[in-house]
Amino acid sequence: MSAKPVIRMPDDSKGILLRGEPMVFLVTGEDTRHTSMFDWTIPAGFATGRHVHRVQEETFYMLEGACEWHVAHEIVRATQGTYLFIPPGVPHNITNVSDKPARVLMTVSPPGHEHYFEELAKLTASGPPDAKAIGELRARFDTDQLSALTTKI
Repeated sequence: MSAKPVIRMPDDSKGILLRGEPMVFLVTGEDTRHTSMFDWTIPAGFATGRHVHRVQEETFYMLEGACEWHVAHEIVRATQGTYLFIPPGVPHNITNVSDKPARVLMTVSPPGHEHYFEELAKLTASGPPDAKAIGELRARFDTDQLSALTTKI
């Protein structure tokens, strides 16, 4: 971990591609003990599947597009300016319900979830993910998968 400020300019980004769209790592566990932050472009129609984190808390701020979150028993239609905080233990799902990419600013605390996304990018680089491999990956990164990756519920 560095003891200096992190400044990321638009042409100085680091991150990965998920299903052909960028996820920019703004701050990671290399930089801080407290949180990771990502600028995530969510592909059209993409769904995470319903899942829950045991320890991690997440925040999402919609920058562009429209996504639908299932948070506990509530459905949230998120558009630009919508903010969500999801504490540990709350089941949730994120689905881009439009035909265009959506962008969210996402934080995950504590940091380290960038390693999950790095491994996920490798697993999905050549096509649809293998459900068993994804389940094993998620289990190693504080995530219990409650439904298939492509479902809204």
